[in-house]
Amino acid sequence: MNIRRQHILLLVLTLIIAGFIGLSVLVVLYPAMSIDVRVSHEIQEHQNAFFDQLMYLISTPGYMPESVIMVAVTSVIFFLFKYKKAAAYVLATGLASLISTIVKALVNRPRPSKDLVRILHDTAQQSFPSGHMLFYVVFFGFMMLLMFQLDHLPKVLRYSVGVISLFLILTIPFSRIYMGAHWFTDVVGGFLLGLLCLYLLSWFYLRKPADKQEAPVAETK
Repeated sequence: MNIRRQHILLLVLTLIIAGFIGLSVLVVLYPAMSIDVRVSHEIQEHQNAFFDQLMYLISTPGYMPESVIMVAVTSVIFFLFKYKKAAAYVLATGLASLISTIVKALVNRPRPSKDLVRILHDTAQQSFPSGHMLFYVVFFGFMMLLMFQLDHLPKVLRYSVGVISLFLILTIPFSRIYMGAHWFTDVVGGFLLGLLCLYLLSWFYLRKPADKQEAPVAETK
């Protein structure tokens, strides 16, 4: 990586960190901001049974124990196909839930209340940042990275996993707001923190070209 690209990357990371810290302070000072209420009302304006079910399905992989099972099963699949390093890093994406829990406790922002928004699914933890948003960026973002790196895998598999992962990352913010589980600033905070975690995870993974080392080796006669 040349010096110019390093400087740009450092600037972007600095802006993301500053943005997350600034947003964290803002939601502590103003737990229920008008912009959050307006965005929630806009997204919840067109409600029907189909969207209720669709938004719940989009959020399902981020609930417990579904998220733990998904991470564990995905890691085992990579391990069984001899991608041991990828398996270990997929397992590490599960730490996003721990990070989310710690930050939620520190910020301690209340969830949206029933007098302000329609709530489809009751939740227990604090609101900021969105744990779903954080987890989806880290887990599905890392899956997209693996599908790009492991270019010897079947194209159909790589493209399918990549498209599904991107779809879930793009739709989870709407799902969480539509269901009344989070405010707009919650999902923005989850996205920013998720980017930081994903960058750190990806940086460690990409330090060595592990995809070539992990590729199945054909037997020689």
